[in-house]
Amino acid sequence: MADYRIGISEFLEKSRHLPVIDVRSPAEFDHGHIPGAINLPLFSNEERSVVGTLYLRKGSSEAMMKGLQLIGPKMKKFAQTALSIAPEKEALLHCWRGGMRSNSMAWLLNTVGIKTSTLEGGYKSYRRYVQEYFSRPINLIVIGGMTGSGKTEVLEALEMQGKQVIHLERLTSHKGSVFGGIGMAPQPSTEQFENDFFMRLNRLNQDEPVFVEDESLAIGKVFIPGPFFDQMSSAVFINLLIPLNRRIKNLVSAYANGDRNDLIAGVKRIEKRLGLKNAAFIMDCVRNGEMALAVEMVLKYYDKVYARSMAMHKRKKSIEIIVDTENTNEIVDYIVNMISDW
Repeated sequence: MADYRIGISEFLEKSRHLPVIDVRSPAEFDHGHIPGAINLPLFSNEERSVVGTLYLRKGSSEAMMKGLQLIGPKMKKFAQTALSIAPEKEALLHCWRGGMRSNSMAWLLNTVGIKTSTLEGGYKSYRRYVQEYFSRPINLIVIGGMTGSGKTEVLEALEMQGKQVIHLERLTSHKGSVFGGIGMAPQPSTEQFENDFFMRLNRLNQDEPVFVEDESLAIGKVFIPGPFFDQMSSAVFINLLIPLNRRIKNLVSAYANGDRNDLIAGVKRIEKRLGLKNAAFIMDCVRNGEMALAVEMVLKYYDKVYARSMAMHKRKKSIEIIVDTENTNEIVDYIVNMISDW
């Protein structure tokens, strides 16, 4: 049973119902991988380094012989693991460039009766496809508003109504400000974020509106793809105007139960921008549990930053909504009814 190579479009379509086996090293996989793929590394990190060094110093023949020496004792384990991954005896397979590693594993899997389809060009071709995909035009609607306006809650309510939503903060595991990592899981690499983001986009109907929260180019340590950010910057923009006291209440609710040391560390990271005297006062408020006052002081800085950011964008259409209700569903109903008239 021979394996055969398939292009990226067919590979992605088949990945909806077939397991994807990534034979790259654990380090390569951890840095970035196709969402849902299972790592079955042909070489460990150390072994890959040894083979790569041999290839550079002595050529492909020496490297191949060393690779065979390393793989031989592991072939039975590879076969057993692959059979558990693909009980229906069909799988997709890739390495970095679609070369020796994927060819070797494909031969072994086919030998034990697993029909394999190998990605032409490997993970490198997948990454090229992902990065080009972000240039495709999308019918975006950006939900904006000053910090604490409840934008995330609006997105969640839109999603509950069956609308198409992209949660950038969920994908990046960060809420955007210097306090945005508090209580969140570690952030993915920018590469892995792009892979996860692409998978989400690829499953949307891009002829229909797609809602996304207004964000900076960088969310924590992760960056939004440039072409997509450009679309966000010119997309239809809905600006939620929420009273300051409600924004303070929202933020106190979100952060008051967090570790005060984490909050203080966040203040220290922007203390020069806040002004050293203001920063010291804010940190004292946090230590004393005066969270509303601390939030109000920090918002004076963030509101100025947000206002400058908004002035830099050239929006296709910008709409301000003065929010006089605390019921998120009422806000969403208003937005949905409004865009239905466009």
